[in-house]
Amino acid sequence: MVLDYNITEENGKEILSLSGELIDKNQATQMIKMVDELLESGKNKFVIDLSGLKYMNSSGLNVLIQLLTKTRTSGGESVICHVSKKVNELLIITKLNTLFKVADTKEEAFKLLA
Repeated sequence: MVLDYNITEENGKEILSLSGELIDKNQATQMIKMVDELLESGKNKFVIDLSGLKYMNSSGLNVLIQLLTKTRTSGGESVICHVSKKVNELLIITKLNTLFKVADTKEEAFKLLA
């Protein structure tokens, strides 16, 4: 299965919805490029919706870290929401749950970005 993504705007924030499997950083090259363009235009608050993500490995985590680093470097923030049990376990095992802001729902993510 491949990675699919969609970027929309809601309440002045960018919503990056991921679906499929994130297992290779090369899958995310175009997505990272689009995020870079949004950051360059001043849009630096992102909700990363993982509700459609079926599987992610360490390469996928690296992509999320890259997104988080880019938004924070530009003075913004990223919040992850709708994290599956498996992905949450991966975040806990790697202690990345202390690095990322994680919300249960998109609405909670918006509050964390306010």
